[in-house]
Amino acid sequence: MRFLVSLFFFLSSIFLSGCFSFKSGLRFEEETESTKRIHHFVLCWLKEPGNLEHRKQIIEASKTFRRIPGVLEARAGVAVPSDRTIVDDSFDVGILIVVRDKDSLSSYLEHPLHQRAKEDTLLPLVAKILVYDLKN
Repeated sequence: MRFLVSLFFFLSSIFLSGCFSFKSGLRFEEETESTKRIHHFVLCWLKEPGNLEHRKQIIEASKTFRRIPGVLEARAGVAVPSDRTIVDDSFDVGILIVVRDKDSLSSYLEHPLHQRAKEDTLLPLVAKILVYDLKN
C-alpha cells in the first residue's frame, strides 16, 4: 500500500510539473513585455493553386529568413485540409516568422534576404497574401 501511495505522488508530481514553466531554479517564468514576441503570419494563395513546385520554392525561400538578425524562428508549410467550416484551408503556403519586437520586425521586413525572396519568389508566384501580426 505504501508503494502505491508513493507511486501515486511520484506520478502526480511528474504530471503536474508538465503544467508549469520554470525559468531557472524554483522561480516561475513570468510573461513580461521583455519576454513577449511578435509572431508574423503570412498566408499565400498561389497564382497556380496547388502547384507543388511553387509551394516548395516559397518554403525554401522562407528558410533563408533564419539568417536575418532578429529572427528567432522561421517556418513554412502547407495548409492542412479540413472539413471544419471554421477552418480556412484555402491558402497554399503559410509562413511563420517570430521576432523579438517591432524593431526586429521592421528590420526583418527591410532586410535584403527578405526583399530578395519577396521580389524573386513571392511576387512572381503568389496571387494573394494575407498577413497577421500577433504579440504574445
